[in-house]
Amino acid sequence: MFKNVTLYRIAPGWAPTLQAMETALDGARFAPCGATQDKAVGWVEPRGEAHGPLVESVAGQRVLKLMIETKTVPGAVVREHAQEQADHIEASTGRKPGKKETKALREDALLALLPQAFPRRSSAWVWIDPANGWLVTDASSQGKLDELVTALVRAFDGLAIQLLQTSVTPQTAMTQWLAATSPDAWPEGFHVERECELKSADEEKSVVRFTRHNLATDEVRQHIAEGKLPTRLALSWEGRIGLVLTESLQLKKINFLEGVFDDRSDDGESGFDTNVTLATGELQKLIPALIAALGGELELGAPAATDVEIVTPARARREAVTASGDDGDPPF
Repeated sequence: MFKNVTLYRIAPGWAPTLQAMETALDGARFAPCGATQDKAVGWVEPRGEAHGPLVESVAGQRVLKLMIETKTVPGAVVREHAQEQADHIEASTGRKPGKKETKALREDALLALLPQAFPRRSSAWVWIDPANGWLVTDASSQGKLDELVTALVRAFDGLAIQLLQTSVTPQTAMTQWLAATSPDAWPEGFHVERECELKSADEEKSVVRFTRHNLATDEVRQHIAEGKLPTRLALSWEGRIGLVLTESLQLKKINFLEGVFDDRSDDGESGFDTNVTLATGELQKLIPALIAALGGELELGAPAATDVEIVTPARARREAVTASGDDGDPPF
């Protein structure tokens, strides 16, 4: 269900009943784009059953699903269609349309062409954990996140959410883990896997990507010593979940590892209920562990976490040589 995770903190004081949530979402139920409509956003049944509830409650967790439908017409086609109309006006009246009229012609052309455009749909899952005060979504692109947050705030009076912030930024923590010379420096329960992306902060923005590569090497530490910082890092947690942590605290490529699904016996629940119970149950353990690995959570409304200066082994040696007054080249 969740291949990606973006995590929000729900501000205290928002605790609607299941029925109140259902009523609120019913007013924003999804309806496909009309003939001249380029976008439609609304809520659909998470279980996929027509005319079913828009909010599902499974094992105390609440699950919603947002549907986004868009219809697009290539800009070149719109301009071509509008130009044909402009040429016709000029040929019949001897007058060349001005800027405002040309803009109106393009708007008319778009409306005329939209009924012929094929709609494209995408969806976003929302998991609300009332006990922990989390709102979790699998949306990861900024555009979809903006649509989702807007839809949530419009639907639910009094809802205020903020991206979860930690005392140590993910980039700082990932740098420390990669710069460490021993796995003992990795956070409890986590293991650095074989994929990462390093990016320099200079004007060139050079990027180095490692795939299926041992990251506990001098090569990786040398890139960090040269100023490249991690933007993505593959991790595993307790041998149960694989993921890629990003610098913005998004979790990508979430994968429940072999044997996790076998932990639960068949209790007669539907496939949907089982998937929700399993996914949320595992993530409820992973998320606190990750927050702890990043120094704990900042309170809602507190200033965002700032990067901590990283002193790599190579840099420490250079500074030691400088302090001793030795003008020779520092060892690497």
